[in-house]
Amino acid sequence: MDALNHALLVGAVLMFAGILLGGVSARFGLPALLVFLVVGMLGGEDGPGGIAFDDYGISVLVGNLALAVILLDGGLRTRYATFRVALGPSLSLATVGVLITAGLLGASAAWLLGVDWRLGLLLGAVVGSTDAAAVFSLLRAGGVRLNDRVAAALELESGLNDPMAVFLTLTLVAVLSGQMTEPATALPLALFKQFGLGLAAGVGFGHAIGWVQDHARVGEGLQALLLASAGVLVFALTNALGGSGFLAVYLVGLTAGNRERPVGEGALRAMDGLAWLAQSGMFLLLGLLVAPREGLAVAGPALLLAGILMLVARPLAVWLTLLPFRFAAREVAFIAWVGLRGAVPIVLALFPLLAGVEGAELIFNITFYVVLLSLLLQGTSLAWVARRLKVCVPPRPEPFSSVPLDTGAGEAFALVQYRVLPESRAAGHVPATLRLPERCEAVAVFRGGLRFTDLAALRLEVGDIVSLLAPAAFSERLAEWFRSDTGPFAAREVYGDFTLDAGARVADVVSFYNAGEVPPPLAAATLAEALERLLHHRAVEGDEVVIGNLHLTVREMVNGEIRKVGLKLLRPAE
Repeated sequence: MDALNHALLVGAVLMFAGILLGGVSARFGLPALLVFLVVGMLGGEDGPGGIAFDDYGISVLVGNLALAVILLDGGLRTRYATFRVALGPSLSLATVGVLITAGLLGASAAWLLGVDWRLGLLLGAVVGSTDAAAVFSLLRAGGVRLNDRVAAALELESGLNDPMAVFLTLTLVAVLSGQMTEPATALPLALFKQFGLGLAAGVGFGHAIGWVQDHARVGEGLQALLLASAGVLVFALTNALGGSGFLAVYLVGLTAGNRERPVGEGALRAMDGLAWLAQSGMFLLLGLLVAPREGLAVAGPALLLAGILMLVARPLAVWLTLLPFRFAAREVAFIAWVGLRGAVPIVLALFPLLAGVEGAELIFNITFYVVLLSLLLQGTSLAWVARRLKVCVPPRPEPFSSVPLDTGAGEAFALVQYRVLPESRAAGHVPATLRLPERCEAVAVFRGGLRFTDLAALRLEVGDIVSLLAPAAFSERLAEWFRSDTGPFAAREVYGDFTLDAGARVADVVSFYNAGEVPPPLAAATLAEALERLLHHRAVEGDEVVIGNLHLTVREMVNGEIRKVGLKLLRPAE
């Protein structure tokens, strides 16, 4: 009993300290996951805590459970609209990109370390996947919002590349441990079985779980636990049948999260907490498991390999895989830099240890340094790099609160609240004059502790909290009215001083502003049509073109269509 209490005490202290220090570290741009890793190391056998922990079986079990929860949460938050923007690029990054990264890093490892090429390739597969959850949490902490094309590519890549990295790792572990003697014949069948079963189980069970979520009479506090337990069930069942549980659980979240009646905000917040618990627990476990003194012998080669991964292998893989999709050079550069390594490599590095593969400890120690350096360099510089490469768009304010409303059937509605920020479109206006999206209505304003429901003549002031009744899917569009136009990447700085309807004709706009000649192919085109022709890819907010002396920027997209365009007037010399 004393040993149990001691373990609980130490675990609670480590988690408590990690959470507190993580909140402080965010102010300095340090990833919270790095803090949990360091706290775990301090509690380990080489730190003041002195805890000797080397149970790889428990570590793999905890790691798989954590990854299932993390991928489920990622799927729940991914919208189908994201696929329209970046499905092709993301699939390319998650498959061909992982293979190129693993191959380049594997060859480098085999040469630098003097090991078998298969062991080098195993290292490449282990560190081949990226962690978008960590990327987006760091960007949010830095007040940065990426344009939809870059954000969608990163989000989908991270959800889809985990199954590929797991498949490569398990295949190479089987080859190195002698369990797969004829990989040339077994590999295609294993690939088809893994991804075929994962796809079928994920989509099928996703619809079933969504139906259960709609019809089961479960308290709001239990909805997230229902989702999490169902996701882990599908993950384990798919793995038992020989499929990819990682792909299945991600697709379960994706399918269940995109039904007509979406998962409630309360359940999503609870899932976010579970995902953070999973990630932080995994990094604490890695910190306890790693013995820095033992890894010092390979620190030099490990750091060199981490540099090759970040500066050569990842950038080259991204450039080659995105070449057919006409991404801007600055977007390719940013995607190449944000290949942040996080939770998945930690778990994958344990598989060779558990299987008794010769050289597995070398793989684990190098993975530790790769993850550590990735968090230190890439994690701390994300917001700065995003601003320097201009892949940002003005940030949207998060709702002050959002409460889903039970409408019985049909379209889901929510009661959302936004705070009126300085220089926002709402400040100084009467709610009725805001021209909110259809079926959206301001129902109350809170000011200085008082509630106002007669809004016919009430002008909004900075600091007011506005309650709005709106379709649940309209939250992002409503944020446009409450976005501040101050600070870096403010709306006026990005879009210009004028906002035009995308249906306006190019010729009329050029004539009105006396902005030069209209190219003949665009003479009869609307602004939206002109942007789509000149961009050569699906438009997203923040895309820019120049026509004559007009600098046009996509300002607002609705259901994949350009609705509003920002305008800057250029001097003739420009």
